[in-house]
Amino acid sequence: MIRLIQQNIFLVIIIVVLIIVIATYVVNTDKKKSEETAVREFYALGTIIRLRVDGKNGEEAIQEAIDRLNIIENKMSVFKEFSEVSMINKNAGISSQEVSTDTYFVVKKAVEYSILSEGTFDPTIRSIVSLWRIGSDNPRIPSKSEIESNLKLVNYEDIVLDEKNHSISLKHVNQAIDVGGIAKGYAADEVKKVFEGYKIKSALIDLGGNIYALGTKPDKNLWNVGIQNPFDTRGEHIGIIGVENKSIVTSGNYERYFTREGKIYHHIIDPKTGYPSESEVISSTIISDHSIDGDGLSTGVYIMGLEKSIKLIESLKGIDAIFITKNKEIYVTSGIKNSFNITNTEFIYKDNL
Repeated sequence: MIRLIQQNIFLVIIIVVLIIVIATYVVNTDKKKSEETAVREFYALGTIIRLRVDGKNGEEAIQEAIDRLNIIENKMSVFKEFSEVSMINKNAGISSQEVSTDTYFVVKKAVEYSILSEGTFDPTIRSIVSLWRIGSDNPRIPSKSEIESNLKLVNYEDIVLDEKNHSISLKHVNQAIDVGGIAKGYAADEVKKVFEGYKIKSALIDLGGNIYALGTKPDKNLWNVGIQNPFDTRGEHIGIIGVENKSIVTSGNYERYFTREGKIYHHIIDPKTGYPSESEVISSTIISDHSIDGDGLSTGVYIMGLEKSIKLIESLKGIDAIFITKNKEIYVTSGIKNSFNITNTEFIYKDNL
């Protein structure tokens, strides 16, 4: 009898040990899964894209995001003859083009930012940008007559939005729009939606410099995003900003440019002059809840000039900015003064104008 009791006790102990081992295995397995990180790097929207997801379902979420990005590119790229934007341009001055909800939304937002920036951001600048060919293998300086002739085609007020029929048209023949200055922001927001659909709590979306930091890092700390030094090689920063659920979009003269006889011609063209902007601002970074806001504003405020840009950004709820000038001065709007840290002593922090 005693022997039987001892055997039963021994059996119970073994069972308890097995339960503990199994439970520990399950906990460790779940912990391992929760710590999984999926990273994909690929080319789309005319740039290198890098998506990082921490947690479960990362690979599936990234693949769906890639599919969504391809759809957006096929609808909005001016380099694809079949895209909706290309069809709008082909029918300029002739007829309207019915478009998808995606394209209609982006073009409508582009017009809104054109109004907000007093025309310093203008999607109808395509005809001028095509003259310069900056970013291609054969950039050129257009003649004064070429610029003057094509400037007549630059006017965001010539974009006709027909919400009832979901169509868009341009008033004059040879006019053309290019939403490349805002489509990446929209695309980043759409990737964020995909990730949220998979219950992703931590991710970093990088669309060629258009950054969206979803949630916090896996260790619960803020994402630290470096602000590019416009005078140095890519990857060299002038400061760091800690963010959570924020978009960071920068426009700078260092992104695409060419040099002729010692003069630099960068890709940020002023729609009013047809020439690269000569504002004292050489880098403008927008921090916002939605990346499309950052994309739509960063170019416009770069061209507007420092004083007007600061006033504009300060008037917009939930949007902040970092401006870098030719004199290596840094201006930061009020909402992010406590979260942006200058790390390069060559740059001087200045109080807003």
